[in-house]
Amino acid sequence: MTEYSGTGDPARSIALLWRTSERTSRKGKPDLSVDRIAQAAIALADAQGLPALSMRRVAEQLGVGTMSLYTYIPGKAELIDVMLDTVYGETARPESVDGGWRGRLEQVARENWALTMRHPWMLQIVTVRPVLGPQQTEKYEYELQALEGIGLTDVEMDAALTVVLGHVNTSALGALSATEVMKRTGMTDDEWWTQSAPLLDRLMPADSEARYPLASRVGQAAGGYDPEHTFEFGLRAILDGIEALVGTRQ
Repeated sequence: MTEYSGTGDPARSIALLWRTSERTSRKGKPDLSVDRIAQAAIALADAQGLPALSMRRVAEQLGVGTMSLYTYIPGKAELIDVMLDTVYGETARPESVDGGWRGRLEQVARENWALTMRHPWMLQIVTVRPVLGPQQTEKYEYELQALEGIGLTDVEMDAALTVVLGHVNTSALGALSATEVMKRTGMTDDEWWTQSAPLLDRLMPADSEARYPLASRVGQAAGGYDPEHTFEFGLRAILDGIEALVGTRQ
């Protein structure tokens, strides 16, 4: 299931994200707010995944009628934007990080990795249109500071950050998918390979190592899929590439 940020009414979404016209609870009714609704929605998505998210389910979590939520949030599209902007506020933003711009960009990457591990449903939301809330804006400002003044143009700074965060999301998706497939099959990767090996031995040519020397050698060396190794290797390669580009400017 894939959702898209920024699909609600722009004016209503931005007003909601910046809390410019939040309604107060009516006397005698449960104390609702945008923040409380967002936290309930996040808890629901964390526990049961994005497909379980609906205005009705969130209302049930809060013990109120579904229509009560619409007093605060126009619909599911706007709710998703609020959820994203809320969790964006969880990333640590220390003023000082060792290692210069590389150290700061590594810190940004690891914070985003940890964020997606806490909230896997984030990876099911396409954010081509930015959320444009206060937390997303502060996060973007902080993350760009890692690249400020190192020799990149403004467009290149945005692109470099996009590449880093894209790598984080791709690696995190691989890690979460590996965990999910183990849950669904009830087998670890080693157990799956143990069961698959006899059938492959019968079906593949006897001279398969000679016919596919690279696949055989590299596959045996790599072993099973290791998403954390992929994340670390890819991050180093991206930072090395940025460093090489910066070097040409100096």
